Amino acid sequence: MMGERRVAQEHLFYEFSLERHVPETHLLRSIDRFVELGGLRRELAPFYSEMGRPSIDPELLIRMLIVGYCFGIRSERRLCEEVHLNLAYRWFCRLGLDGSVPDHSSFSKNRHGRFRDSDLLRRLFETVLQRCIDEGLVGGEGFAVDASLIQADASDRNRVDGAAGLPPDAAGRAVKEYLAVLDDAAFGAASEVTPKFIAPSDPATRWTAAHRGPAFFAYSANYLIDADNAIIVDVEATTAIRQAEILAAKRMIERSLEHFDLDPERLIGDTAYGSAEMLNWLVHERGIEPHIPVFDKSQRTDGTFSREDFTYDHASDAYRCPAGKTLQHYRRQFTTPRTGVMKDNSMRYRASKRDCEACPLKPHCCPNAPARKITRSIYEGARDLAREIAKTDEYQTSRRQRKKVEMLFAHLKRILKLDRLRLRGPSGARDEFHLAATAQNLRKLAKLIPMPSPLLAM
Repeated sequence: MMGERRVAQEHLFYEFSLERHVPETHLLRSIDRFVELGGLRRELAPFYSEMGRPSIDPELLIRMLIVGYCFGIRSERRLCEEVHLNLAYRWFCRLGLDGSVPDHSSFSKNRHGRFRDSDLLRRLFETVLQRCIDEGLVGGEGFAVDASLIQADASDRNRVDGAAGLPPDAAGRAVKEYLAVLDDAAFGAASEVTPKFIAPSDPATRWTAAHRGPAFFAYSANYLIDADNAIIVDVEATTAIRQAEILAAKRMIERSLEHFDLDPERLIGDTAYGSAEMLNWLVHERGIEPHIPVFDKSQRTDGTFSREDFTYDHASDAYRCPAGKTLQHYRRQFTTPRTGVMKDNSMRYRASKRDCEACPLKPHCCPNAPARKITRSIYEGARDLAREIAKTDEYQTSRRQRKKVEMLFAHLKRILKLDRLRLRGPSGARDEFHLAATAQNLRKLAKLIPMPSPLLAM
């Protein structure tokens, strides 16, 4: 028999408990155990006046931002609507049923003021990371590093030629930030190459493209993660260029040691981090094993001998060619000793012209040159160590672990919907990346640390 719902007269009073209406299995219940904002309040106190009308509780704003980034709510207008209507969001934000939701403009006013002045979002990220360490989720033995392009809030239709520079009428907060970071190696000073195009609305972005994809203005999100549980150990925003990403990796490694005493035994990365200078820094300055493929352009594609076909002798500091002849650094003695190091931190070894002319292997070695030349980096020792590590079983394990960073970026773009920035300027990119990394670590904590059994039994 078909049932019929009978609507009785509305009650004058309702007995309602927000606590009972939020499921025990809801993600926010698990996340709430790891959100500790007491210390952040103390850090924000100096940025508030002791007089005047009480402000909106900063903890409420932070909790709302956590909700937005954990559930991919990118618009702050929509975030305010969702928190107003969603019981679980109200419970997490400590609003109750009758609590007022702040206006969306409150986020902008606080972000461009006291939040950035106090570096609050960085402190929030570090607070959550410390909780991950306390829960034993960070092993600290192996780190993995990578960067991903995040599209900037800049239209490619309004781009200007990079050689012409910014137009005289360019103005705004993002332009001021761009001028402030011109000497920062993570942004303006990352490369001496003039960018092809500049975005007047956000000049710090870089016109770039992913592999075989269309070009667009972007920032780089740089992640340093622990290889055990893919906890994000550090995050850095840079311009989208390889030199800046390498610098970001160094900064993140140094900061993890300074702030959390994390000193990894090995670093996992792709070829972008396999430059001679980076490998030398890891091996000789930090004592870290580079589980990184060597960035090597010496391999020839025309069928002639590559550098790997020549044998280097450390004792005599010379190369020996496949025909048994010697390539020396210098073939005559100088009164004043010379280092022979070129601007690119490499040294050149030359064969004798007489040896090459009489060599039967010349067509396979240097058919268009009178004698063969080979360059060797002054950091070749670190490169050789990386090549030896690449032959081990541990390196194969590291290659599989490297995918964890790529999975985090996929989660960032597909689930958290951070494939395009909403905020402009280096500070805007930094804010969004810190909040996204915080949300990912909180979700990881909720997944790996089960709810206590007494709470589940309620």
